Amino acid sequence: MPERWLILADDLTGAADCAIAFARSGLPAAVIWQPAGPDEAVLAIDADSRADDPEAAAKRHRLLIEQRHRPGVGLFKKIDSTLRGQPAAELAETIRVLRERGQPAFAVVAPAFPEAGRTLEEGAVRVHGKALEETALWARDHSYDTANVVTVLTGVGLRTRHLSIETIRAGATTVEDRLRDALAGRADAVVCDAVTATDLDIVAEASLHLAEHVFWTGSAGLAQALARSRGPVSATAMEPDELTGGILFVVGSVAEASRAAAAVLAADESVHQVRIMPSVLRDGPGSADWARAQRSILGALDEGRDLLVEIAAGIDPDLTQGAALARRLAELILPAAPRIGALFVTGGETALALLDALGITGIRLIDEVEPGVPLGETRGALTVPIVTKAGAFGDERTLRRCLHHFRRRRKTENCS
Repeated sequence: MPERWLILADDLTGAADCAIAFARSGLPAAVIWQPAGPDEAVLAIDADSRADDPEAAAKRHRLLIEQRHRPGVGLFKKIDSTLRGQPAAELAETIRVLRERGQPAFAVVAPAFPEAGRTLEEGAVRVHGKALEETALWARDHSYDTANVVTVLTGVGLRTRHLSIETIRAGATTVEDRLRDALAGRADAVVCDAVTATDLDIVAEASLHLAEHVFWTGSAGLAQALARSRGPVSATAMEPDELTGGILFVVGSVAEASRAAAAVLAADESVHQVRIMPSVLRDGPGSADWARAQRSILGALDEGRDLLVEIAAGIDPDLTQGAALARRLAELILPAAPRIGALFVTGGETALALLDALGITGIRLIDEVEPGVPLGETRGALTVPIVTKAGAFGDERTLRRCLHHFRRRRKTENCS
């Protein structure tokens, strides 16, 4: 088991929900989004490549490996559990650059995250038991013609083998033997089925026996399995007096889970809501609606109130505008920075744009509110507790549970 890890992710929330697994096992962990930064035992870097074309996404990963990866450091290539972005191009380039550098370049691929309803069966992604291609997630955003991971990786020229769920459940010894066979056969990658966390534990145990030959590719489910192999969880609690002032929730994701959770939070009379139309953000400063929204945000935080800021989603949102809208939203919120007591952000593009605008350079990870919802502390111009969440993770009460989690750490308020 490596004691140092580099996690390369295509967005910020994914970097955090993988790194927190190692933090909870006792390894200091941080997330950054620039090549320069701290040298933690576990360092997760957001390559910000989710919206890139395959060539650009591959180039970003090559540069980060050349700049940050060292021999003896475990490499975890984080990919989206529903195959958004360019995971195949990124993985192919990762293998290529590792081989050039004489470093382990055999990929153990297991994108399942059972605790979030993502499984891999017969090589294909399923979400809560349904084929990914039949879900709203796929209809809204997909990069490939199929959600079969073996087919996707073979399509970019990778020599790929597949381990069925029956093989996985035959045990770690059997899986290790199959991995050794694949190595001997000069395969580039082995895709592993997994339906439960125990399946991923078997993959982790078997592949760690070959740590000098492999690197890992997956989502938070595989990261958690690797971290569990270290032994009992050792979480670090946040001190109560680290949270003073209003809690700012920012929802930029169009995913159904985040929108439903925002609606539940908005129904809480103690939370002030500001919904902003995309047209207001596109028009930018100078409009009456922009000024009105900014006054409402500043006023609520001046009073120490908890606040939900949400980009209103239309019936058919234009996903190509996501990054631009997130940057404008960050510009709108920026004057409120000194008044923020704690921060929650959902959606990788939104999180990166907002944190960058606030002068935040990284996140020290502390604990996990619930699976896929990590808690940390920001670094840089602003130091506050922060929770990040991938847009499609969680359920309709996730934001409310995060509100209660924060409030329990605010001395001046008793959470009911």
